[in-house]
Amino acid sequence: MALPVETFFLHPEAQGTLQQQIQQMIAQGILSGRFQQGEKLPSTRKLASHLGVSRITVTIAYTELLANDYLSSKGRSGYFVSENAPSPPSFTASPESQDAVDWTRAIGQKFSGGSALSKPQDWARFRYPFIYGQADQTLFDHANWRLCALQALGQKDFTALTTDYYDQDDPQLIEFIARHTLPRRGITARPEQILITLGAQNALWLTTQVLLTQRRNAVLEDPCYPALRDILSQSRCNVTPVRVDQDGLPPDAIPPETHVVFTTPSHQCPTNATMPMERRHALLDRAREMEALIVEDDYEFEMSFLKSPSPALKSLDTDGRVIYVGSFSKSLFPGLRLGYLVGSEPFIREARALRASVLRHAPGHIQRTAAYFLSLGHYDALIRRMGTALHERRRLMEDALAAHNLRISGRGYFGGSSFWMRAPDHVNTDDLARRLQSKGVLIEPGRAFFAGSHQPSNYYRLAYSSIPAARIREGVDLIAREIEATR
Repeated sequence: MALPVETFFLHPEAQGTLQQQIQQMIAQGILSGRFQQGEKLPSTRKLASHLGVSRITVTIAYTELLANDYLSSKGRSGYFVSENAPSPPSFTASPESQDAVDWTRAIGQKFSGGSALSKPQDWARFRYPFIYGQADQTLFDHANWRLCALQALGQKDFTALTTDYYDQDDPQLIEFIARHTLPRRGITARPEQILITLGAQNALWLTTQVLLTQRRNAVLEDPCYPALRDILSQSRCNVTPVRVDQDGLPPDAIPPETHVVFTTPSHQCPTNATMPMERRHALLDRAREMEALIVEDDYEFEMSFLKSPSPALKSLDTDGRVIYVGSFSKSLFPGLRLGYLVGSEPFIREARALRASVLRHAPGHIQRTAAYFLSLGHYDALIRRMGTALHERRRLMEDALAAHNLRISGRGYFGGSSFWMRAPDHVNTDDLARRLQSKGVLIEPGRAFFAGSHQPSNYYRLAYSSIPAARIREGVDLIAREIEATR
């Protein structure tokens, strides 16, 4: 007896090609026990007609399942669930247990409930996504990334793919960073002074764990990257927020007895301020005076499409007291989770040992794929393409914001991908964001970027990295109308 064709349907949110979806649908039916061994499947013609796909698509899917022994073929009789197909689990699930643990007492340190930003997982379905840090698939070089990934899967790179580096990294990626990436920021470093991390956030966490204890003091910018504040809170060190001005972090405001200073001098997060050279030297002098260390997060330096960026703070460091954090996740795609630390050898040695004890190293295949993508010139071509697109989007954003007299509080001197905005004092941008979301507009409220209990509620961030240029003006119009409606 054949299985009813009505029992087959494609999930509207399924991923992959139609052929892959059909394979998955049938395999899951067998693994769940809905389709029994020996049962006949609908003919390719019937199933294709029922699903609204071509017959060849169903035939290829059946052929793949036949090769994997999920199905068997009996000539003109058709396809059947194979006698050798995997059987569903035979055990009986135990009844749902009642959790008798008092987790309020059992949890020794709480990591949830921090101030990190949240973004809808389905942000791409919104028509006007003015959100920061997401990849624009229209700009990404899918074809060459795929070729580099395939090359990294080849026999030549078998060792890079399969080896346990323990506490080491892909030498090809390290070499490229040392010889090409860092010199562009004026930095010279040996391989022993470079460590690959799972993105910049992982680099900041490793740095905090190595340098700070409950008895040490850290300074961070205010406003700042919210996840950094959470990382510092988890270390239980003493944290002092220092309010930034139009030139970034003011060195004179750093209190004495500070051990570590966290800063974003080239592109302050989130205000986009760039620290002038005079202040950079003053910051280094202040750190030397206090015998403090500086952690420089040099994010978005590649997005300098207006003017060339200033040299990194690390390039001015003659004492080895600056630890440099870089990332490929922002410029390639955030899901890559690939960054790096650059610092003096004793520090990198400890960070390497900590990383090895927690996660060993970043996956070898990802490292080698990135190494190929960088060394073959695809990365530079991507940055040029992104710079051209972001330059145009920025121009459209500035025109639209000016047309509605929306106040820009920070715009980035060299480029970047966002504006730091200030709404009228009476506007709560958390409420504003909720109202705009119902109209298909996503913005980022600014409260989470500030420290303390009296966080300004009228700031917000508008990014233009993920929104098509053609929708910018209309999106800004909706924001302006919603702000006007709060008067």
